[in-house]
Amino acid sequence: MSLTLPPSVNGLSEAEVAQRTAQGLVNVAKAKAGRSYAQIAKDNLLTFFNLVLFTLGVILLALGSPRDAFFTAAIALLNAVVGTVQEARAKRKLDRIALLTRPKATVIRAGQEQQIDPAAVVVGDLLVVGPGDQALVDGPVVQGAADFDEALLTGEADPAPKRVGDQVLSGSHVLTGKLIYQAQKVGDASFANQLVQRARQFTREQTPLQSEVNLVVRVLLLLVAFFGALITINQLINRDQDLLESVQAASVVFGLAPASLFLMIVVTYALGAVRIADRGALVQRANAVESLSHVDVLCLDKTGTLTANQIQLNAVQSLGAWDEAALGRALGRYARSNTAGNRTSQAIAEAVMGNGQPFVAEVPFSSARKWSALAFDGADLPGVYVLGAPEMLQGNLDSSALDWRAAAGQLAAQGQRVLLFACRPELVPLTIDGQPCLPAPLQPLALLSFSDELRPDARSTLDGFREAGVEIKIISGDNPATVLALARQAGLGEQGEVVEAISGPELEELDEETFARAAARYTIFGRITPEQKQRLVQALRDQGRYVAMTGDGVNDVLALKQAKLSIAMESGAQATRSVADIVLLGDSFAALPEALLEGQRIMNSMGDVLRLYLTRSFSLGLLIATISMLAIGFPYTPAQNSVISIFVLTLPAFAFALWAKAGPVPPGGTVRQLVNFVLPASVVTGTFLFLVYLVFIETTGDWPYTQLALTYATIATGLMLVVFVQPPTEFWVGGDALSGDWRPTLLAVGLFVVLLASPYVPILSNFFGLAPLHSGVDRAIIAGIVLVWMGTLRLVWRHRLVDRYLDVDLSRL
Repeated sequence: MSLTLPPSVNGLSEAEVAQRTAQGLVNVAKAKAGRSYAQIAKDNLLTFFNLVLFTLGVILLALGSPRDAFFTAAIALLNAVVGTVQEARAKRKLDRIALLTRPKATVIRAGQEQQIDPAAVVVGDLLVVGPGDQALVDGPVVQGAADFDEALLTGEADPAPKRVGDQVLSGSHVLTGKLIYQAQKVGDASFANQLVQRARQFTREQTPLQSEVNLVVRVLLLLVAFFGALITINQLINRDQDLLESVQAASVVFGLAPASLFLMIVVTYALGAVRIADRGALVQRANAVESLSHVDVLCLDKTGTLTANQIQLNAVQSLGAWDEAALGRALGRYARSNTAGNRTSQAIAEAVMGNGQPFVAEVPFSSARKWSALAFDGADLPGVYVLGAPEMLQGNLDSSALDWRAAAGQLAAQGQRVLLFACRPELVPLTIDGQPCLPAPLQPLALLSFSDELRPDARSTLDGFREAGVEIKIISGDNPATVLALARQAGLGEQGEVVEAISGPELEELDEETFARAAARYTIFGRITPEQKQRLVQALRDQGRYVAMTGDGVNDVLALKQAKLSIAMESGAQATRSVADIVLLGDSFAALPEALLEGQRIMNSMGDVLRLYLTRSFSLGLLIATISMLAIGFPYTPAQNSVISIFVLTLPAFAFALWAKAGPVPPGGTVRQLVNFVLPASVVTGTFLFLVYLVFIETTGDWPYTQLALTYATIATGLMLVVFVQPPTEFWVGGDALSGDWRPTLLAVGLFVVLLASPYVPILSNFFGLAPLHSGVDRAIIAGIVLVWMGTLRLVWRHRLVDRYLDVDLSRL
């Protein structure tokens, strides 16, 4: 609904707009919140890990070892290039999609309302804002009144009323009411942009998984520092030791710190965000990708999610107090006069004739009150008129009026939304001490029934949530009977699940403990206030549930902030989009199950990759420690260490990300879940690889040849770990659950064939630098040790020998 504009509120002319634009008085901020492509490249290239590896590469080159120098520096450069390319690709796509959710400014120019880009707002423009709209610039109110939420700016949770002359702050959003205000501070001068400039312009928020991995990396860095100190001390004590050998050892030791692991998580999340965007959901925060995988309960608002929000007035059932002509005039006037028009008033205006009229007082609709009111004077039908939920008005109705409850209940059971229209002929105050007050007694005039069609994809969407293992809770401001009927039409309950409903007033009577039990028990929640939505989400979270919340209206903001994952509709209020982790493009609710499954695939692939990375790092640390204590050389050259990483980490990790399957992610910390796999694998692998080293150094006395044999054994065990991570059959099940996917196994076999062929194929030999083993006996020794390693590790996993030895159930960590 439009505000009626007096002659004095015409806004700027096109000539005035052009003049002020030329003067630079436009709403363009110089500071940018995102990173440039140059910053992305810099952040990926000039990391601490990369700088150390580049330095070691230069030293190795200066000492005459170009192959080791190449592989040392190449790993760092490859990490930087891959990270830069993937992150830049994700930025380009997400920036392009983000333009779709950019808010529009409604301005009055030359007496006409028009929507423009926020950057086109100039000083002196008149802006119109209503429920859910965000204030884009600062300035004083010139007409109308509204309550604003300034919590994101000031931290104050109470609504901030704004009347003529009050200052509106950019970044706040309208809760109720509608007003016109004048742009005074724009661009960098606005309150919101001043906050941005005082804050950091870019922060990469760590997800829970990144935080856990960061802890592991720090532990490994301590090992790096320890072994680095040993190498330095050894070089100082034994000055006749070759400096090249010390630098080579330092390069391998530094490889203990999985620098690429943290980068890989960031890149995986960025690519996941792109894939999720392709399915119709814009990821606004990095941790949303991880959160998607953990969601086990989804709270939905009926309107705009199950239904298309295409509200139509079906019928007006008179309660006998007035004749139809008078009732029609009153309804039509009411719908056309209120300033904060919504879909309900629009539906009434489309179905009922009438004319707008200036009012004496107004109480805009509020999700907490669930009613609105207008007061009119004059000759035609004066008095106070109220439209709202029947349950919320019944306590203030005239007791002698016709009983409407049976008719309202019957309409609600059919899935129709029911409102009660009532009046009081006398003009009475609508506020007491500035707070809205419902008049009494009210004369009920009519029941209004509305229909809202189900989304075509509602049924398939609910099926998709079941497939993803997500429980549904529908929370609505409508009558619970109405919501329950619509939910059943969408297929909820057809799979045998119990679907029960409860109302907000009933919840209000419960203590905290009973309220929490009701939150878990019921599926449908009707006549719920925004505060109750927030309480329901918090109650579910307190029970250990990972809660996602969808919403489209300003009444959903509190609950969205409380949820672990907040999801908004593209057409929803600007306020909901601003706080949401994910925005559904084109309001495609059907994109959400696909996005949930994509999140599960991403996290499952990350779990597989982490198993390989951590097992490789800890077993290498154990191997270096054991060999160093016995002072019998060093396990690998930098080139050999890089070749091992390519075979057992880089290529399998890429394949795991590509072939990941959806499925519920087990609760608890991801790294802790991996302990049952990583700890036994690291200990057993490190022990058997040390045995390989010991056998060859004792039988040959040839240190370089021993390193070569150990390289072959390490790659062989690493490729077998790929099979253990994704077991294709029950035989391989030990540290991980049965996958049934043969692709990782076939990849491991293919890489093993490449490994065996590499010494004899010139192009492979030149690149990997692997020479053939001297004899079949040596090959048999390595094969035998690897087979015994495989059987031992399988036995340890299946019989939980490490658990028993440590007297702890690792699976519960």
